[in-house]
Amino acid sequence: MAMKSAATSAIKACASSGNSVLTRQLHASPGSKKIVGVFYKANEYAALNPNFVGCVEGALGIRDWLESQGHQYIVTDDKEGPNSELEKHIPDLHVLISTPFHPAYVTAERIKKAKNLQLLLTAGIGSDHIDLQAAAAAGLTVAEVTGSNVVSVAEDELMRILVLVRNFLPGYHQAISGEWNVAAIAHRAYDLEGKTVGTVGAGRIGKLLLQRLKPFNCNLLYHDRLKMDPELENQFGAKFEEDLDAMLPKCDIIVMNMPLTDKTRGLFDKDKIAKCKKGVLIVNNARGAIMDTQAVADACSSGHVAGYSGDVWFPQPAPKDHPWRYMPNHAMTPHISGTTIDAQLRYAAGTKDMLERYFKGEEFPPQNYIVKEVSKVLNKLLAF
Repeated sequence: MAMKSAATSAIKACASSGNSVLTRQLHASPGSKKIVGVFYKANEYAALNPNFVGCVEGALGIRDWLESQGHQYIVTDDKEGPNSELEKHIPDLHVLISTPFHPAYVTAERIKKAKNLQLLLTAGIGSDHIDLQAAAAAGLTVAEVTGSNVVSVAEDELMRILVLVRNFLPGYHQAISGEWNVAAIAHRAYDLEGKTVGTVGAGRIGKLLLQRLKPFNCNLLYHDRLKMDPELENQFGAKFEEDLDAMLPKCDIIVMNMPLTDKTRGLFDKDKIAKCKKGVLIVNNARGAIMDTQAVADACSSGHVAGYSGDVWFPQPAPKDHPWRYMPNHAMTPHISGTTIDAQLRYAAGTKDMLERYFKGEEFPPQNYIVKEVSKVLNKLLAF
């Protein structure tokens, strides 16, 4: 919802700037299309699972289908810089497919160069790698496969909570290094039962997390723009916290479940983290840029944050000198939570469905649109 609100803001901004005429078509014109997909490379792992479709080699499993219809399908992992493979195809591509796990950053500059571009698809959830205002101004359609990996991410969040609470990683490292020091693990290992867990954001993933946490007998809190129906709150056993700053010091564990928007970018800075309880555990599978990178590293070093885990960074892939790689008491991984094999099959199928609809000039499922029919919306706005 918040991502769609950001798109609405972008459309309004375009209207106020006087862009009243948009020339790009929102659905496919006749003829062969050039489609570019940007995915992570699997290398030797590609052949280990026939359902590993979310990588360059797997190409979402749609290469034969696209090429049989006369379309050109270019797939690459090379996405950064003026000499990248992606950059070479920007001027004449019609459709760009990317994923949150290896995002192709679609800037205003790239959109300006992409004279034939009509459609931006996210194979997965989260289109914050796209400049939505520039996309709206250019009359592009932006869509994603809503709901395709929400279960995958919620399960991963629960795992990370348990990894932090039970102080799992030091024990694992002891096992592989030949050590045996129970005290070094046990002095900061706890039960999840009875702890207060707060989710910042209670959309699809946030609700699934609350549902999965209920059997652990935690005290569950949530902060969101919208309050749930009382029946749903009772089902989850969750309490609404309208004031985020009031919720933070109550929580033993905080989970980020909000999209990245202008309002949430850098929201958890030094001051916001200071409002959290000393010794708080933080899980963030939402977006890395929601956090102030150095503030998180400093808080982990000081012990104010007792543990931080997530799979999202900024930028992605994370550079080798990213501070989160070296801060104490972290359980970070590359961006993997939403790209399980099951999730890949779901977002590959959803991407194929939208491409098929695009070729036929049909509407996408309404929930998949991030930016839609901008020209019509702009004309309405400009009429006032």
